[in-house]
Amino acid sequence: MSSNAVVIAPKKKKMSHQRKMTILKDNAELYILLAPALIVILLYCYIPMFGYTIAFQDYMPGSGFWGANTKWVGFKHFIRFYNSIWFNRLMGNTLWLSFLNLAWGFWVPIVFALLLNEVQVMGYKKFVQTASYLPYFISMVVMCGMLINFLTPQGLINKLIKAFGGTPKAWRTIPSAFPKIYVMANIWKSFGFNSILYISVITSIDTSLYESARLDGANRWQQAIHITIPSIVPTIAIMLIMAVGSLLSANTDMILLLYVPATYETADTLGTYIYREGITGGKFSFTTAIGMIQSIINFVLVFMANKISDFLTGAGLF
Repeated sequence: MSSNAVVIAPKKKKMSHQRKMTILKDNAELYILLAPALIVILLYCYIPMFGYTIAFQDYMPGSGFWGANTKWVGFKHFIRFYNSIWFNRLMGNTLWLSFLNLAWGFWVPIVFALLLNEVQVMGYKKFVQTASYLPYFISMVVMCGMLINFLTPQGLINKLIKAFGGTPKAWRTIPSAFPKIYVMANIWKSFGFNSILYISVITSIDTSLYESARLDGANRWQQAIHITIPSIVPTIAIMLIMAVGSLLSANTDMILLLYVPATYETADTLGTYIYREGITGGKFSFTTAIGMIQSIINFVLVFMANKISDFLTGAGLF
């Protein structure tokens, strides 16, 4: 027999209709539980995507998406935005603020969860955890109002600076200070709540792994390095993918509440520009085109981050 013989793999058998119906019947309860979430996603995420058609029109409210009065303009609004004098500033600010928030804010919940896991006094542990995620449930308007009061020339932060011999400043009007304010505000509001996911993963780790490590002489630092952190790597990878996928979606609500015209140089982003031009300026087609660019780039970033994560860690969203 020749050594070059070709081995033909057997064809996969198609699943019979009866088998499909049996699987559907066995999992009917799970599909019923999933149905409300799928309906919400369909109604609020997919059907509204039809509105992207106005990015290719000179849309006027009341004229409809289709019909004799619809004026199709192709990629006019996309080209207009790309050639705009604000393009570089808006893209640069959005990417820079999101990158700073990712670089400084992404690892804080992870470190906090690891440190909290080492606390042995349960009462103190619960108090710290509750206090840390309490800011997440404070209204964004209230939180930003508090922050604005802290940053006034007579506010708490300037009083502390003056007490240590520094010079008080009107921080909200300083363009170079806005990225720092934005990042610290984001961390303060979200790190406690974001740590809940990591804490839940850590608590689900098999305790026998720690017992075996202690018998082998591993201290708590070594246990964290060789057991805890590797166990939460898949979760970190998925959260990082989602964070990378929102690099062009800076926290618009927070920025709108915190920035002033004096800080547009570093604070004006795609989201705030869309709000000013679209909501208050009525340029619906133009800002829809900008939003479409934003969504497409975010999707590409998610896809690329997922591929890299899957290759490096074996964990991904799809």
